[in-house]
Amino acid sequence: MSLAVIPARGGSKRIPRKNIKPFHGKPMILWSIEAARASGCFERIVVSTDDAEIAELARGAGAEVPFMRPADLADDLTPTVPVIAHAIAAVDHGDAPVCCIYATAPFVTADDIRRGRDVLAETGADYAMSATSFAFPVQRGVIKRAGGLIEMLHPEHNETRSQDLSEVYHDAGQFYWGRAEAWTAGRPIMSGRTAMVELPRHRVQDIDTPEDWARAEAMFAVQNRAYSVSG
Repeated sequence: MSLAVIPARGGSKRIPRKNIKPFHGKPMILWSIEAARASGCFERIVVSTDDAEIAELARGAGAEVPFMRPADLADDLTPTVPVIAHAIAAVDHGDAPVCCIYATAPFVTADDIRRGRDVLAETGADYAMSATSFAFPVQRGVIKRAGGLIEMLHPEHNETRSQDLSEVYHDAGQFYWGRAEAWTAGRPIMSGRTAMVELPRHRVQDIDTPEDWARAEAMFAVQNRAYSVSG
């Protein structure tokens, strides 16, 4: 069966201890571990961390921490692909697909993880990543210039109707399924060999700042209240 790797380093400057900060009643990383376990996709769920407290929490939630991540793979600038490649080598994983699930993804679901596995298999892609659409056409985006004036990024679309513009998507920051050889070869995720697992915008929130965190908590509360009422 497949391998899940949850990267969760100890350092986080903008939200201290972000990976284990309580989110709606439990440490943040537990949402990802529990979704991975509920998916039934994985023979092993491994947390890659450099932090003893995170390791202890992960083991208590049913994940493995068979190694501690080296310092040169645990700084602010370390990309995702080498972290997953290191984990694959460290646990002597075979050829089955490997899913990276971010530790700060409280909206990730077992169903979406299973969909990602199926998309990877059906498309023959190197990777299958969670993604969602931009709420506003990016072709009509603007940037600020000196003096506070603005200019369009794509002025050729100044008169184009929104409904005539192609929909554009962005990384949802929840998970990446990938073939083991793609990870270990260091192939970039955004390389033209990646398929998309589309998620609704209301279940996507990047969590990098305190404002992001507050928004995610509010979104989570509203959605779970709605589900409990409808159920």
